[in-house]
Amino acid sequence: MGEAQSLHAIKSALGERSIVMVGLMGCGKSAVGRRLAARLGLPFVDADEEIEKAAGKSIEDIFTEHGEPYFRDGERKVLARLLRSGQQVLATGGGAFMNAETREAIAQSGISVWLRAELPLLVRRVAKRSNRPLLKAGDPEEVMRNLMETRYPVYALADITVESRDVPHEVVVAETLERLAQVLQVTTLPEGSQQ
Repeated sequence: MGEAQSLHAIKSALGERSIVMVGLMGCGKSAVGRRLAARLGLPFVDADEEIEKAAGKSIEDIFTEHGEPYFRDGERKVLARLLRSGQQVLATGGGAFMNAETREAIAQSGISVWLRAELPLLVRRVAKRSNRPLLKAGDPEEVMRNLMETRYPVYALADITVESRDVPHEVVVAETLERLAQVLQVTTLPEGSQQ
């Protein structure tokens, strides 16, 4: 099976489900998700961007003006709507998968992919951006360590786990496609082999 056939087989096996990227901020959900969507010929949707569109303000402003519980409620509603829109690659915010209702909606309408990353990589990546409301509460490394302790056991419930690390995004995309093929029970042959 050639690459095009493999990609088509994965897409067919998805049916109307979404591929849902989960993980901590900085793990590469958007960067990997965009490339994954392009390889599969699917739309890419960033849930945080959709939340900002729906609210008419930035996530940082939503947190500041209304607090985290208000944001999480809006996030849950937006994700439920997005999950009803068919095949896509959907990047979620770091806390989205922590909501049991959202996890259930993802389980029913998608395949969840946890991009698991180690602390030093995450800290290095999130230090490059100032738009992370949860990091304003203290030392970013300590905040990230606490988030890992709380969230990693829940992220581990995802259908697929792929290690995010310092390699080109395409390597992580290829590993994600390989794992998707396994979970969706799509038979693929190694490169260069004949059917």
